[in-house]
Amino acid sequence: MTTSPSVAVITGASSGIGAVYAERFAARGYDLLLVARREDRLRELAAKLESLHGINVQTLTADLAKESGMQAVEKSLRSNERISVLVNNAGVAHLAPFTAGSAELHQADIALNITALTRLSLAALTRFQAQNSGTLINVASVVSLHARAGSSVYSGTKGYVLNFTRGLQEEVAGTNVKIQAVLPAMTATEIWEVSGVSMENLPPAAIMTTENLVDAALAGLDQGEAVTIPPLHDLAKWEAYESARLAVFESCLTGVPAPRYQK
Repeated sequence: MTTSPSVAVITGASSGIGAVYAERFAARGYDLLLVARREDRLRELAAKLESLHGINVQTLTADLAKESGMQAVEKSLRSNERISVLVNNAGVAHLAPFTAGSAELHQADIALNITALTRLSLAALTRFQAQNSGTLINVASVVSLHARAGSSVYSGTKGYVLNFTRGLQEEVAGTNVKIQAVLPAMTATEIWEVSGVSMENLPPAAIMTTENLVDAALAGLDQGEAVTIPPLHDLAKWEAYESARLAVFESCLTGVPAPRYQK
């Protein structure tokens, strides 16, 4: 009796980080469900990966900033019991002063970066927890740790992704469900084309290839990391940050205003 391969679902799979995730999971023997808005690119990638790796690749053309797109992917996640991996990679950035953008633009960014990611995580984790297996990868960003002028919405959405993922990790602690947050920094993807910032204006030495980013992220996953920051060389800095973050939180559990706020 043969067992069908597990399926990895990857959003934003038509290019960049998502396309590399698709290639890497295909190389690991997974069948794929690739989700993106550009049908032609999805089909081209699907044909390439099927030919190279002898796997089955399905595509789902969906705009995850829209209700219909979210519902289509949710349906697949709930109905296909072979799905064991979800990579929430789809995202968008508009890097400009907050008041330069319209309410509609900001809402669309929030819908894709936050709402879709939350709903797809719910659809996947409901089944992953029921069967006590599965992997959820949420792609956040190093700007989840810091915001600058022009990145308020994008940094805000990625800050949500990081904290949302932290909470989920605590909920599945002690089970066989794996959840990872990945924090890229400057990465050579098409997101810059719509962000308002040209890659030509970025320091070349700071830009990571998508291949290096994904390979490092998957190495972190294999090592059991909860949060993976591919370009961070000095792990002690992250450990100090985490220690300070938790210390600040725990120090706030007093119920008494700090002396500086008392007359």
